[in-house]
This record gives sequence, structure tokens and C-alpha cells, in this order.
Amino acid sequence: MSKVIVITGASSGIGKSAAFEFLQKGFKVYACARRVEYMTDIAEFGASIHRVDITNPGQVEEFIQTVISEEGQIDVLVNNAGFGLYGAVEDITIDQARYQFEVNLFGLAHITKCVLPHMREQSRGRVINISSVGGKVYTPLGAWYHSTKHALEGWSDCLRLELKQFGIKVVLIEPGIIQTGFGNVMEESIKGASGNGSYSKMAKSMIALADDNYNSKGKGSNPIVIGKVIYRAATVSNPKTRYVAGYMAKLALFGRRFLGDKLFDKVLLSQLR
Repeated sequence: MSKVIVITGASSGIGKSAAFEFLQKGFKVYACARRVEYMTDIAEFGASIHRVDITNPGQVEEFIQTVISEEGQIDVLVNNAGFGLYGAVEDITIDQARYQFEVNLFGLAHITKCVLPHMREQSRGRVINISSVGGKVYTPLGAWYHSTKHALEGWSDCLRLELKQFGIKVVLIEPGIIQTGFGNVMEESIKGASGNGSYSKMAKSMIALADDNYNSKGKGSNPIVIGKVIYRAATVSNPKTRYVAGYMAKLALFGRRFLGDKLFDKVLLSQLR
């Protein structure tokens, strides 16, 4: 029987690339996202697609029950759904910040909790959490996004220890700059929150930097780079606890580790123009 893969946030970018990678290798893929109309291409390729808002517990529970009813197992959960809320801390409302955590951490945690009883019963399984180098480093105007990824790093480490006794492996993927819709969302978020007012100069610089890295002609890596890493993490017999890949990923982590806070701050601020 083919292994069953569940992927959240599969309507674009990394999630869709991972779905194609698994489908090409003959795996059964259940893909979910809020925008199911953007998943018709992977459906034509064999994926079972589902409209799911990761922050809606009822939809999440129904989705996982559907997978179990149809397949009787879940072998790999790829927690990819997420977005970046950007803007100055002073400008972002607490309700907006809460929603960032609902998507990037609590929604992810809920679907994981729904899947774990089935993996424990199987005495096997893998939970692959898509974090970011932003879970180790930071940027101006990214406080709420980075805080969710920092939290995900610690959450995943704890989960890995808890699940080892059941034969379930937990893996973190830490992408660098990837050419996805993330850049557009980031730019719009900055414009809406801090495009005018006290932080507008920094906002304009961050938007220009994001455009340079994330647009279609930018420096960022193709999402398939991360799709292939996810596939490897899901299929090798003894996966690493963390995989780092994509443009600037390893360099950013190296700089954070060895430069120290003040020098790293200086390097970051020097990139704003």
C-alpha cells in the first residue's frame, strides 16, 4: 500500500511543490488549503484536495477523519500552511498578532494533535514542520512572524522528544528566501501597517528589499528546492532533525551564530536603503 501524505497549505509555493514531488513518486497525497480552486493542477495529477482553514478546528478534524476513513492511515504530515505578518510592532494590532499565531502555530498544533493518535496506533509516522531560517534569525518589521517561527522551533524540539518512544519522527525544515507568494503578502502587510507614519522610511526599504529577493526575477530559490528536501525528510530511514535549504539560508544562520547581536543588527540595518 502506498504511503499516505497529508500536506497543509498546498495551494501554492512550497506546499504545492511538495505535493507534486510525492505524487511523482507514487505516494497518495491529501492536500488542503483555504483556496481549493488553486489546487486543481495537483488534483489532475492525482491528489485528493480539500478546502480547509487551518484555524477552524471543525474543518481540520473533519479533514483528518476523511483521510482515516478512506485510507486507514497517515504516514506523513507536512505542516506547511502559514503566512508572514509584517509591520512595526507599534502598528500591528494585537488581534492581528493573535491571528498570526493561530495560523502559524496553533492551527499547526491542532492538526498535529488530530493526526498523532493514528500515528501512535501505527507505531510509526513523521511530522514535518515547515519553519524558516526566520525561526533562528530576525528582520526589522517582522516581530510577529519571527516570533511564531521561533516558537515553532521550540515546540517541534519538545514534540520530537515526546514522540520518539512511539516510533514517530519530527523534522524541521528551515527554508531561506524562496520565490513564493510570501513576498507579496509581506509587502502588502508592510504597506498596510507601516507604509505611512513613523516607520514609513524603514517600511519602504523593507519593501524594496523584499521585491529584490522574492519577485519572479529575484534571487530567491525555486520552491521545488524545498519540495525535494521535504520528500527526502519524509523518506530516508534516519532523517535529520533539521534541514536548511534555499537562498541565503545557511549564510544567514552562520552569520547569526558567529557575529553576535550587535554586529548582526548592524549587518541587517545596512541592507536597508
